[in-house]
Amino acid sequence: MSRLMRASAIMAAGTMVSRVTGFVRTMVLASAVGTALLGDAYNVAYAIPYSILDLLLLGVLSSVIVPMIVQAQQRDADGGRAFEQRLLTLATLALIVVAALAVLAAPLLIDLYTNWRPGSRQYEVAVLLARLILPQLAFFGLGAVAGAILNTRDRFAAPMWAPVLNNIVVIGVFLAYSGGDNLATVSDGQLALLGLGTTAGIVAQATVLVTALKRARFQFRPRLDVRNARLGEMAKAGGWTIGYVVITQLGFMLITNLASAAGDAVPNHGVSPYTYAFQLFQLPYGIIGVSVITAMLPKMSRAVTDGRMDDLRSEFGSGVRLISCVMVPASLLLMVLGPAITVPIYAHGETAVADAVYIGNVLQVYGLALMPFAVFQLLLRVFYSFGDTRTPVFIGAGTTAAGAGLMLVANALLPPAYVVMGLAFAYACAYALGAVVAWMMASRRAAGLGGWTIGTALTRMYLAAMPTAVLALASVWVSQQVFGELAFLNSLIILAVGGGLGGLLYLAIAHKMRIPEVNSIVGMVAGRVGR
Repeated sequence: MSRLMRASAIMAAGTMVSRVTGFVRTMVLASAVGTALLGDAYNVAYAIPYSILDLLLLGVLSSVIVPMIVQAQQRDADGGRAFEQRLLTLATLALIVVAALAVLAAPLLIDLYTNWRPGSRQYEVAVLLARLILPQLAFFGLGAVAGAILNTRDRFAAPMWAPVLNNIVVIGVFLAYSGGDNLATVSDGQLALLGLGTTAGIVAQATVLVTALKRARFQFRPRLDVRNARLGEMAKAGGWTIGYVVITQLGFMLITNLASAAGDAVPNHGVSPYTYAFQLFQLPYGIIGVSVITAMLPKMSRAVTDGRMDDLRSEFGSGVRLISCVMVPASLLLMVLGPAITVPIYAHGETAVADAVYIGNVLQVYGLALMPFAVFQLLLRVFYSFGDTRTPVFIGAGTTAAGAGLMLVANALLPPAYVVMGLAFAYACAYALGAVVAWMMASRRAAGLGGWTIGTALTRMYLAAMPTAVLALASVWVSQQVFGELAFLNSLIILAVGGGLGGLLYLAIAHKMRIPEVNSIVGMVAGRVGR
């Protein structure tokens, strides 16, 4: 637990700064381009390269490449150095080709992700932005592989801090942009600033990671001896992971199509509100969950390789409890304080207060998904540590199919103004179902996951967090009685009372209840403050 917490703390600090600057980035973006047509066009164009990366690389990194690097380090005579060099060489060349092909296929990609009519101004703007943003695929992929190699060397800081520079660069770009949110008046030069500026941020991020790799004494030498790259082994394991990512991306494609149609029917209720709410929903998981998962996966993979199943179960249980002690109160606060969170963040510039409130309503629904999503992601890593990439495909297929069905029902039954909220609810239901199925299958694979111990810990965390939720709800009610409509000032008051005092209340109650994970976090913070 202590090693996991130390590694997670290093990453969480970097991730915290990264997410805070990402927070500011999203604020400036919403202020610059709003939540209507231009905002939707930018957010769709921005999402496409990440979808392609998920398809080709990022899912394979955690499920295949990290375990293979660990095995090479343990088994190869050179400590896996040659394998890492081949991997970095081939990934770089492949992603350059993919980036070039994606730029050429930008119109087709926009067709796939939206229902916008070819030839319309919004469609043309989205295509132009996509062509300017898609070259970042090569740089992002290079940085991702470099980060994976660093993680297997227990160098976690750079991968978590590099996105900070990316965010700073892009924040500067958005501040320099002055084109407003009107598609009819924005110029190609202003669109070029948005697109190329976004790509420049990823270039800066990749530069930091490659530099960190050199400082970790990684000697890069281009290697094209494909026969020794274990591509067959990688393809055999990675094929199932790519299948999983394909399925999830089909679900995301459905989301963007339904959300873009809703935005066409009701302005400011489409892709942008969904995107902004999703980014806030991911914030607690991104700070804590990603850090814990990144630290635990190499350890779980080593435990499986060495046949130490007790250590595997211990790592998993520690990870779930450590994540949950933050996710539990965060999920309750999101469900209560959604609009109070989004109004101070987004209600600036081209985004009106009413539009920011709607983003908050979507965020409230997403609060239901936070715990199921986090546990689901941890459970997948159990399979990956065994080198099993097939089972997550079937679990992901069922989860995505359930979510897609619920989304289509929501789209058919709800008025367009509520469709995006319905999409978020379908997402939450699907991951709750997926987490249950994944738990049963992972428990069978690992001969138990300590469910009783974990369930008892989660119950105590929810009991400790309930007074915080009540205090937050009371702060919202009192504010409505005193101030009426939600605005910037009373949102800050609600956040200070419901979020600030509520968070302290949770820590105090959890400390009194002797919840070990919370006590460890409090002790770590107190020790640092004392020094």
